[in-house]
Amino acid sequence: MALIELHNIIKNYPLGDEFIQVLKGVSMSIERGEYVALMGASGSGKSTLMNILGCLDRPSAGDYLFDGSELGRASGDFRAEVRNRKIGFVFQSFNLLSRTTALENVIMPLAYTAGNMSHSERRKRGMAALEAVGIADRAGHHPSQLSGGQQQRVAIARALINRPPVIFADEPTGNLDSHTSVEVMNMFKQLNDEGITVILVTHSQAIAKYAKRTICMSDGQIVSGLFEGGIAQ
Repeated sequence: MALIELHNIIKNYPLGDEFIQVLKGVSMSIERGEYVALMGASGSGKSTLMNILGCLDRPSAGDYLFDGSELGRASGDFRAEVRNRKIGFVFQSFNLLSRTTALENVIMPLAYTAGNMSHSERRKRGMAALEAVGIADRAGHHPSQLSGGQQQRVAIARALINRPPVIFADEPTGNLDSHTSVEVMNMFKQLNDEGITVILVTHSQAIAKYAKRTICMSDGQIVSGLFEGGIAQ
């Protein structure tokens, strides 16, 4: 069974008395352990699709199966549980809390998913995550004391803290220089080599080349990456 399956996903947004259709019948599947780049120009629908895949938004119609569960029509509580326990997010803007240390930023998701875990255990897991991304020596630093690349490493460690099967990365190198971008992309490759599914949103061909498969979108539809039967696999 595929980790992710989409069947005829439609997403509409209200516009006055009418609506605008952003996704127009998207169907695809992603297997466990894949590394997929989702590409498209601004307005192509790729970010809307990523939000649906990450349970940050709901489709207007269609079926979204994640790890065997239908999420498009699932309750908000169930979707939140899936999002917290099975999905890691990495964003272009890092989204770190400025008054909180690197370690505290990393372990924050455990407050929602590991309520029975002691504070010392959370810190131990957080340090292990920071060690995994090569920034354990900056555990006590605040975001303002870290470079862009270091902040993104903290964000990746935070995405890994719940040991999710999939990481969604939305333009993760958008605020980084070329050298640091290569370091971060090599990190995603290593995570994928360890079995984590990586789904990357990017407009850059150079960044997309790190993925093992590229799905291109235009005007709310998938226009390449489709195999026999019309399913991007």
